[in-house]
Amino acid sequence: MTRRDFDPTTVVPDGRSPAKARLFDAALPGPYRGSVNGETLPTEVTILTYGNDEPGTGPVLHIHPYDEIFVVQQGRARFFVGDEVIDAEAGDVVLGPAALPHRFINLGPGRLQTLDIHLSPKWIQTNLD
Repeated sequence: MTRRDFDPTTVVPDGRSPAKARLFDAALPGPYRGSVNGETLPTEVTILTYGNDEPGTGPVLHIHPYDEIFVVQQGRARFFVGDEVIDAEAGDVVLGPAALPHRFINLGPGRLQTLDIHLSPKWIQTNLD
């Protein structure tokens, strides 16, 4: 399939060089294995990786001043976002809008692995639990 979503002649490079940052070390223990602040690359998006093998566990209730997008890469999760409950599985994407408290848990069986995209150049969070 050929895509032509925009005219390439209408965009101009902004002068940034390509960049690389290491997101995680798979040998590290614990659910949070790494993050890359957007300012490191430099961009306006911060990326985290989260995973656990224990059904019923997950991050504490927290809030951000920006949107967060969760990509479920492995397993199943239950997201609590504001007053909504959303079940998601590998391949699903969930939005946590700015200023809405949220958390999620591993529904099991097995590992839950997510890629969490923070629409901010820095990871900014207030835990509520």
